[in-house]
Amino acid sequence: MRADLNTLAVFAVVAEEHSLRAAADRLGVTRSAVSQSVRRLEETLGIALLRRTTRSMSLTEAGERLRAEIAPALAEMQAAVDGTRQFGVAIRGQLRLAVSSIAETVLSGPLLAGFARAHPAVEIDVLVTDEVFDIVAEGFDAGIRLGEVIQQDMVAVPVSGDQRQLAVCAPAYLEGNAPPRHPGDLAAHRCIGWRPAPRAAPYRWEFTEDGRDFAVAVEPEITTNDMGLMVRLALSGAGITFGMEETFRPHLDRGELVPLLEAFCPRFPGFFVYYPNRRNMAPKLRAFVDHVRRRQPELR
Repeated sequence: MRADLNTLAVFAVVAEEHSLRAAADRLGVTRSAVSQSVRRLEETLGIALLRRTTRSMSLTEAGERLRAEIAPALAEMQAAVDGTRQFGVAIRGQLRLAVSSIAETVLSGPLLAGFARAHPAVEIDVLVTDEVFDIVAEGFDAGIRLGEVIQQDMVAVPVSGDQRQLAVCAPAYLEGNAPPRHPGDLAAHRCIGWRPAPRAAPYRWEFTEDGRDFAVAVEPEITTNDMGLMVRLALSGAGITFGMEETFRPHLDRGELVPLLEAFCPRFPGFFVYYPNRRNMAPKLRAFVDHVRRRQPELR
């Protein structure tokens, strides 16, 4: 027996909301109707999709897998419906973007502000995160990350020019410390590190020598997941830190920070807007991608 699309769509909402009641409110039906729909789907598949207690609800392993498998197809169907509905009318709706915390080109503001002015009927919802996840399954229209970490099956459009990472410190730090001549010298310095999440290891500092890439596992005296705090600590003379050049650029231009180890820091492809390869792209997303393409010359 085949599962019908309605029960799959209901299950997808339940999985997203993690609540039968919240799913019922979102769908405009009764909690009982949602529960029965999920039960029919479980009977059809012959396996439990939800764990239910009197206080909570969660997905089983089978439920998690089903959610991941159907999310792209449901998103594509919704995009097709939205595209048909909005044909010939103003571009509107909510545009959800997942943006890396180091994407200064986007987070500095003008790119998004320009799009907002051009399309006032679009609500822009930006999640700044360095967590790696499936943007389709989590309901995002697009993501913005460094090109090297984007999945091969995604469409990727440049949103910045080439980038490079730099080690930097305040001039005051060098008054009592000789500057490192080689990345291996960093072990003898006070360092300020970055980690993307509480359980993640501090980011390894990456360099290139004679065409060979290598990483240095520094042992930071201070570690944070906040890029702004990392910069402020460096400005205060707390030590050497490492990150995207464009993040440090205003402070480098004013002499508040100085670059280190530049010979080991070549440029590489920068940030990209990425999204699923769909035949029917939602008008709001198409408008954003077109906006990025028009801005490309000034972003380089």
